[in-house]
Amino acid sequence: MTNTLTQSNGVRIGKRALHQMRATLERETGPKAALLLREIGFAAGEGAYQAFEDWCRSTYQVGFARELDTAFLREALAGFFAEAGWGSVTMTEVTPTILALDGVQWSEAQTQGAEFPSCHFSCGLLADFFTRLGGTRAAVMEVECGSQGEERCRFLIGSPDMLTYLYERMMGGMSYQEAVSGSQ
Repeated sequence: MTNTLTQSNGVRIGKRALHQMRATLERETGPKAALLLREIGFAAGEGAYQAFEDWCRSTYQVGFARELDTAFLREALAGFFAEAGWGSVTMTEVTPTILALDGVQWSEAQTQGAEFPSCHFSCGLLADFFTRLGGTRAAVMEVECGSQGEERCRFLIGSPDMLTYLYERMMGGMSYQEAVSGSQ
């Protein structure tokens, strides 16, 4: 079988380069680094999604990833992200309008004792990726992070309005679990 990840017209960067980009932006721009990394990640989403489409065609013999049913889509996401070097992932439905993508040993996470979730590049990349996959605008918010010593990075995926609602509730003192359970 042909490895579509290595045949893609995109450019892959290693974990070390991703971490250096983050460190440089944090050093040079301070608090703006998070927004810049999200923007850069969003720009990378198109290439990641195209590689995923190619991977699904090769692996599942489908025209488009959207043609996969939920079980195969979960399997495809896990296989693709693992093979691409991002880490081991699982996707679950948290509510009918919110998905969670959990990454164990997520590539962007660093064990540095971060105060807040800090996989900003990944949030941007995943927002573009899931917008393309779902055909409607998606937003992504990281609520657990390996950089904070968590066992996984957990990314919530939903509409921009829904994630803004969750974020506002969290800023009001709720945990993300409380905010999510109140959104149903």
